[in-house]
Amino acid sequence: MSKLRVAGIGFTAVAALALTACSSNDSASSGSSNSASAPAPSSSMSAPMSSAASGDGVTTNADVFGPACSQLPQGSAPGSLDSMGPQPVASAASTNPLLTKLVAAVKATNLVDTLNSQQAITVFAPADPAFQALGDAKFNELAGKPDELAPILQYHVVGKRYDAKGLESAKSLESLNTAGGPLKIEGSGDSLTVNGAKVLCGNIPTKNATVFVIDKVLTPGTNKN
Repeated sequence: MSKLRVAGIGFTAVAALALTACSSNDSASSGSSNSASAPAPSSSMSAPMSSAASGDGVTTNADVFGPACSQLPQGSAPGSLDSMGPQPVASAASTNPLLTKLVAAVKATNLVDTLNSQQAITVFAPADPAFQALGDAKFNELAGKPDELAPILQYHVVGKRYDAKGLESAKSLESLNTAGGPLKIEGSGDSLTVNGAKVLCGNIPTKNATVFVIDKVLTPGTNKN
């Protein structure tokens, strides 16, 4: 698990930056007949079709939902569903136009290879607007402090792969940052939230992770009792 395992660090600031971390669950493969040839989603796409009937959390293009999905490139262009699907999560995210700030944070902490090597994880990825309140100065400050950034990144990653239906059933999840408190899942379909953060584009398939783009940065410690 290496350098992402940072425990015992307090979390009080409006810290930010999140994407992925590590876990070593068994990889899964989709049993759905849908493939990367499915058309890009539109903003009207809502409740996911849940191709992951076996419960492995693997999704296909047909399962993607949410109002921001229409902002992804179409066809086989970089950042499109067709392009991201075969790639491990950090590489896929690096082409996603919704996640440029997050990708910068991952690169700043040298976590690209670590994230790409994991087998089955769920990633809650804050979109670029989630960082606007932080400001460039604070963003750059945190990016230069990997020991503080690592547990924040951990809190956005679950060490098991879930699709939207799996999240709805689980209701509460433990992130890789176990000291940060549980992740609470509420709602369903287009109203699905994690710790109150709305899913903007969910069920995005990558080679080793299912990604949910969200509208807020998750703060460790929020749900600790």
